[in-house]
Amino acid sequence: MTNDIRMAFSHPEERSVASAGADPRDRISLRDHVVEADIGAFQKERGHTQRLMFNVVVEVRPAPQPLNDDVDRILSYDRITEAIAAELAAERLNLLETLAERVAERILGEPRAMRAFVRIEKLDVGPYRLGVEIVRSRAEAALKVMGQDGTEAAVHPLVVYLDNAAIAAPGLSGRIDAWAAGGRPVILTVGLPDLDRPRTGHRPTQRRVDLLAIEQNAWVLAARDPRCVVMATRTEIDWAVKRGQVMVWAPSKMVLDAVDGPTSRDPVALALWLAEVMAAEKMVVHGTVALPAGSRVPVERA
Repeated sequence: MTNDIRMAFSHPEERSVASAGADPRDRISLRDHVVEADIGAFQKERGHTQRLMFNVVVEVRPAPQPLNDDVDRILSYDRITEAIAAELAAERLNLLETLAERVAERILGEPRAMRAFVRIEKLDVGPYRLGVEIVRSRAEAALKVMGQDGTEAAVHPLVVYLDNAAIAAPGLSGRIDAWAAGGRPVILTVGLPDLDRPRTGHRPTQRRVDLLAIEQNAWVLAARDPRCVVMATRTEIDWAVKRGQVMVWAPSKMVLDAVDGPTSRDPVALALWLAEVMAAEKMVVHGTVALPAGSRVPVERA
C-alpha cells in the first residue's frame, strides 16, 4: 500500500516506467512547466488568471532510422508546450480534466507519440496543489477519419443556418437526408424564436438572454427529427464530427467560453464564427437574412 501511494504521487516519468510494456519505447518529458490561464468552474475564478503547472511524459516509437542529429526526425519538446498553449487559447475551460484530455489528444496526434501522461496542478488555490493526472494511449484514442493513404484526414463539416420557416417546413427531414447523403457531418444552427423575450437594457445580460433564446429554438428543431441532437461543447461536437453525425448547435457555452470569441449577437454571425472554428467546407444559409462579409468559409444561400 505504501508503495502504491508513493507511486500515485510520483512524477509521470516514474509512472511511465512502472507501467511500461515489453516493447521498448523512448520517453520525452516536460517538467514543472508553469503558465497562467483563466480556468475554473466557479464564478469567482472567471476573469482572473491562475498558475497551472504541467508535467508531461510522452512515450514515442524508437526512430526507424538514424537521427543524424536532425531535429525534424524527433518529437520536439516544443510540440508539447505548443499543445498546451493551443488548447488554452482555443476556449476558456471549466475543468482541468477537459484540458488534460485535449492536451493528450493533441500530443497523440503526433505520428511517433504512443502514450501520454499529463499532470496539471493549480498552484494558487491555497497552501497546497490541486490537480489531475491522466494517461492516454494512441490505441485508446477516439476514432479518427482516415484518408485513402492511411493517414489521418481533416474533416470539414457542412454548417447550415435555418430560419424559423425552414425549421417548420414539412420537407425538413428530406433536406437533412440530402445534406447527410454527402458523407459530411452536418451542424445545424438556428436563430431567435418568433417569441417575445426579456429585455434587460444591459448589453452583457441581454447577450446571455439572446443566446438562451437561440438554444430554445435549437430544442424546437431537435423535436422535428431524431437525428438532430443538441450539442453545446466543443468536445461533443468534435466527437460527432469525427463520426459524421448530424447535430444542432447550442451556442452559449462555446461563445461565452471562447478566449477570442465573437462579439456580435446576430445568430448568422454566430453560425459563421462556428463554421470558421470548425473549418467547415461551407455554410448554407436559409432565409432572408444578411450574409456576413469577409468570411474565411464559403457562404451560400439555399
